[in-house]
Amino acid sequence: MIVNLDFGEDGFDERVEEVVRLVEAVGVKRHRLIKGKRPRPDPKFFAGSGKVEEIGRAVEELGAAFIVFNHELSPAQQRNIERQLDPLGPPRVFDRTELILEIFAQRAQTNEGKLQVELARLQHLSTRLVRGWTHLERQRGGFGRTGGPGETQLELDRRYIAKRVKTLKARLADFEKRRTVQRRARARGDVLSVSIVGYTNAGKSTLFNALARQQAYAADQLFATLDTTTRRIWLPPANPVVLSDTVGFIRDLPHDLVAAFRATLEETVRADLLLHVVDAHSPAREEQQLEVNKVLAEIGADATPQIVLFNKIDAAGFEPGVERDQYGRICRVFVSARTGAGLDELRSAIAEFGTMRASARPNAGRNPPKASISL
Repeated sequence: MIVNLDFGEDGFDERVEEVVRLVEAVGVKRHRLIKGKRPRPDPKFFAGSGKVEEIGRAVEELGAAFIVFNHELSPAQQRNIERQLDPLGPPRVFDRTELILEIFAQRAQTNEGKLQVELARLQHLSTRLVRGWTHLERQRGGFGRTGGPGETQLELDRRYIAKRVKTLKARLADFEKRRTVQRRARARGDVLSVSIVGYTNAGKSTLFNALARQQAYAADQLFATLDTTTRRIWLPPANPVVLSDTVGFIRDLPHDLVAAFRATLEETVRADLLLHVVDAHSPAREEQQLEVNKVLAEIGADATPQIVLFNKIDAAGFEPGVERDQYGRICRVFVSARTGAGLDELRSAIAEFGTMRASARPNAGRNPPKASISL
């Protein structure tokens, strides 16, 4: 069951479409959508007791094992909903954060990506350990590794999570040290660093494959790419260029996930230039662009120069080309990563930025330019 409530915010239909795609991204093919309208969330059930009864009837009719709320639920609200529906099984209740974490857990491929996802899930779980435990009132005796006298299962679980989180952070710090060494080597070699960013499913990996002539995984699904992929390309006269494909952003991206992936996302912060890919065919493209900029600000990359790419112009009906502002600076490039239209213009735009960056380098120590190319 998918539950999406309307609290009077803009873009409700786009939010509904997005949560359906998120649910399908975890492999669920059979689902039903329940909508509702409320002035504000119900403190106890989030959706209100009447709506929970409606959900219960639909769950029983469909035989659903999972209920997904496209909202952030408090631990108490999740617990109350599950208890209310307890005679039905009870079905497992996910909120939006847990749904996204589940997708990341399924998609992570590299060791670092798996560690980052595990860290995010443990940090999220630590705030709601009370959910699902029926044995918390029992006491465990003994000493040593089994815990002190009278230590509850909840205390043991919290202690285990705290210890595991510490271990994961230490291992992720090792990965970050390696990246720091690589970044310093690129800086010494005067290599232009370019990162592709954008809303999930905007076409970032397809663009990366087209520019780098690679076969990185790309699919028409949310969060097809989680692990950062980096390749060196040559774009005369601004060669060489290090191009990185990064994880896609989404509205209401879980804070635990941003924190866990911060080290990887620092590749974005350290880049000389961001290629901000926007799905030109999406009716919510302006909102999606704002959401990406919000996350960039959260990780400290909002001052990094951007070139905004309107991708999928073959579906949106735009012509390939470059737009400049009143100062002659590139502000937008129209491309289709799938057909290749506009990619030559994009390569020229990156080369132009590299040339401007190189010409400004003698003054970089005193007054480094923050944005040679602006929005």
